[in-house]
Amino acid sequence: MLSERVKTLKPSPTISLTAKVRELKSRGVDVIGFGAGEPDIDTPEFIKEACAKALREGKTKYPPAGGIPELREALSEKLEKFNGVRYKPSEIVVTVGAKLAIYLILSALINEGDEVLLPSPYWVTYEDQIRLCGGVPVLVPTSMGEGFSLKFEEVEKRITERTRLIIINSPTNPTGMVYRRREIERIAELCLKRGIYILSDECYESLIFEDSEFFSVASLSEEVKRITFTVNSFSKTYSMTGWRVGYVACEESLARVLVSINSHLVSNTATFAQYGALEALKNPEGERFVREAREIYRRRREIIYEALKEIPEVRVLKPDATFYIFPDFSFYTSKVGGDVKLAEYLLEEAKVAVVPGSAFGAEGFFRFSFALEEDGIREGVKRVKEALESLV
Repeated sequence: MLSERVKTLKPSPTISLTAKVRELKSRGVDVIGFGAGEPDIDTPEFIKEACAKALREGKTKYPPAGGIPELREALSEKLEKFNGVRYKPSEIVVTVGAKLAIYLILSALINEGDEVLLPSPYWVTYEDQIRLCGGVPVLVPTSMGEGFSLKFEEVEKRITERTRLIIINSPTNPTGMVYRRREIERIAELCLKRGIYILSDECYESLIFEDSEFFSVASLSEEVKRITFTVNSFSKTYSMTGWRVGYVACEESLARVLVSINSHLVSNTATFAQYGALEALKNPEGERFVREAREIYRRRREIIYEALKEIPEVRVLKPDATFYIFPDFSFYTSKVGGDVKLAEYLLEEAKVAVVPGSAFGAEGFFRFSFALEEDGIREGVKRVKEALESLV
């Protein structure tokens, strides 16, 4: 008999869709996939070589559960330089991707029945991890009409005696929007007053375009820093998704707890992968790679935004960041019985794969990833537009 917690889990729709697209392509089907939540740009060669060098040098044994000292030191320097937050190396825990970092935090904080405030739309993994740890996700709605901005008033009225944590993901997956500083300042002050921790997921910080301001929540004040877990990874910044290297920075006593849990779950992040991550931070080529990748995604953002605007009855906002755009297709989903049905129709009729918004708590929307070549973006949206014409 399975545990009740496990019974609530749902397969990741993004991973499932990516696998489906790969399977179809392997059979020769001309599918254009907008579903993948990872860069299509390859990991830079200098990072690969650093990993290969570590392997050749025999760096394949157990490292400290919190991460190799050199990487924790480099992350400390990075956080101070780019995020404006001073963390000691002992306050940083290297994890098997950001997913595990989030799970460690939830495991450390959540008792059965504790509530976690979760702005919606939300990344699919948050809800399932909260439930897996015995918590109760409490959705905080945002609206397209207000740019999917997280509002203080919406957060305040959902706080109860059981509220333990709020998850702030900015830039956000799936909307691609950046939360506004003033609202987050007010929410952080409220968390201080009510004894609520903040999990700040900043995995898309490097993919912010020129018209938006990014800030780390922990940089707001020393008091806010003490209640904040800053989560990040190398996956999106350096195209290292399969490497599984993430990290969390927090107050030292909390970091020790996370290290202890980490040691019992996975022992450590792969040693040689950590040396690749170290090279990403230390090599001057790393900053150049990030700048160039951001410019590629910025151009693609313009292409997909303009193309989606041409589809009648579709509402779309230009994202501030990431490689996602989250248009409203509810005019069409209402005609076929929901966004899952429409996604199935588009895959069958147009050979285009998109992720239904219901997976992110937003029925009627679709998440399009524009981590694919420009010609593929144009052709994919063209196919979607043509397939929808028969539904009108």
